[in-house]
Amino acid sequence: MTSTARQPGEHRDLNGSDAAPALATRPTPGPIAVLPQPEPFFVDAARAAGATVAPLGADTRGLIWLAPDGSDALRAVLARHPQLEWVQLPWAGVDAFADLLGERAASTLPVITSGKGTYSEPVAEQALALTLATLRFIPAKARASSWEPESRGTSLYGRHVVIIGAGGIARELIRLLAPFETRITVVRRSATPVDGAARTVTVDELDAVLPEADVLVVAAALSAASAHLIGRRQLESMRPRAVLVNIARGGIVDTDALVNALERGLIAGAGLDVTDPEPLPPGHPLWNAPNTVVTMHSADTPEMTRPLLAERVHHNVRAFLGEGQFRGIVDPRAGY
Repeated sequence: MTSTARQPGEHRDLNGSDAAPALATRPTPGPIAVLPQPEPFFVDAARAAGATVAPLGADTRGLIWLAPDGSDALRAVLARHPQLEWVQLPWAGVDAFADLLGERAASTLPVITSGKGTYSEPVAEQALALTLATLRFIPAKARASSWEPESRGTSLYGRHVVIIGAGGIARELIRLLAPFETRITVVRRSATPVDGAARTVTVDELDAVLPEADVLVVAAALSAASAHLIGRRQLESMRPRAVLVNIARGGIVDTDALVNALERGLIAGAGLDVTDPEPLPPGHPLWNAPNTVVTMHSADTPEMTRPLLAERVHHNVRAFLGEGQFRGIVDPRAGY
């Protein structure tokens, strides 16, 4: 689906080299439905991969679900059509489908795939932008209405960056940080090393590495285990010059604790593409928190995501038809 020469503004699915988990049961190939609305862009991607795309019926075996939420609607579809053996979800995060995934934790079918890994490039780019903006106090300077008497700002070069998560976004961000010669610590479920990181630690060591961080980037999936992973204690342990960047899910950070830390100067700033609640209501303290920028969940715009999702659909349709392995397989037990 992607040409070898990158076009201006073009992004690529970086999940292709990730090892796919072995499937206990391989889906049975058959017709595919595209719901809730059969958007031609994605219908064409599925047909280009060799699929028969048709309205949902008794012989349908695959489902491309294009609604970013609609968990109840999808649950109803699966209940009425137990013959479905593969479901493609549209986004990298699947927390909107958490209850449904929990119900499916004991089942091998349907195989559920998501967009995880496919949006890594645009989101990592946003993470770098937010990092530079907050270190350089761009949010505070952009709001200023008079000349500041003293210059302020911190260089990213040589700093210690702690990244929570080790998926495609984290790995692409590590690549983007290379010219800055940063020291990178990755926090993940296992201590398996991540290429480009100076060290990799498990989540239970998070509190030990936070006091050393100049930049904390949240790039993990939201699950029961990661909800409010960054709270009052974690923020109070950080350096006053440190900044927090969240391009994952707002619920991983305790919003009240973050507002408190920013207003007390416990950390130097925050770059937030995601918030809790979301959308962030008018008048919320985060809008005017010191040196904080909220980019309103725009790290990957529809212009960026549509071709990437179409590429993921194309690849996974081919896997569904028996050629190669699925990308972005969701583990219902883990919730992502």
